Amino acid sequence: MMRTDGHLLDNRQTEAAEHFSAFAALFDPTTFRHLEALGVGSGWRCWEVGAGGPSVVSWLAKRVGPTGRVVATDTDTSRLAGGARPPVEVRVHDLGTQDPPGEGFDLVHARLALVHVTDRQRALRSMAGSLRPGGRLLVEDVDPALQPLLCPDEYGPEQQLANRLRHSFRKLLADRGTDLPCGRTLPRLLREAGLTRVHADAYFPLASPACAALESATIRQIRDQLVTAGLATDQDIQRHLTNVTSGALDLTTPPMISAWGRKQ
Repeated sequence: MMRTDGHLLDNRQTEAAEHFSAFAALFDPTTFRHLEALGVGSGWRCWEVGAGGPSVVSWLAKRVGPTGRVVATDTDTSRLAGGARPPVEVRVHDLGTQDPPGEGFDLVHARLALVHVTDRQRALRSMAGSLRPGGRLLVEDVDPALQPLLCPDEYGPEQQLANRLRHSFRKLLADRGTDLPCGRTLPRLLREAGLTRVHADAYFPLASPACAALESATIRQIRDQLVTAGLATDQDIQRHLTNVTSGALDLTTPPMISAWGRKQ
């Protein structure tokens, strides 16, 4: 997962490991289900775009085996350095500005990478162009504007506070150029990039312990930015973190939309 512009969620922050762990717990099963359906197997050449943490890279490495190849890229590879051994190759790479780190890939996968790229169509053409004929592209991104609430069941002051802070988080993202209505556009953008057999689905977790862990790590990561921007007080944030820890909030995340297609 690529960090947002302005270092809002920086891979080097103390809470980043918790963030990646919670995110993997929530969304890795969905990602792995799609990768299995696409047929990833021994000898495949894969490009993991905006990898962030190691979970998907490790899964791919096991599937492709010693005869395969996994190129894992991100603008910040600090969370990947420990896994940089065959068949994994780790590279610093900016999807928005640089050419692909190779060609003839059997699979290109990007999760939470495209949402932070300004020229999204160029990035998708770049990923699609790096595929071999018949290669698969799987792109996954959340869509915070499609479902903006942290607590869909807003029945009390704790839930109202949670949703207000979620709105403030979205404002920080938007102010840094993050395009929030991203996930819903993926099927169209894949077709426009020349892919065929395009399909998509969405996963929408609710009331999972991993939702609470993700929210806690995220809020602690952006605490200073929220206060500096005048979007929340320290008291607001501490009260919210206490509410999250209590387990009384039914928290959710924006839906993760997965779209996939093939190169002719």
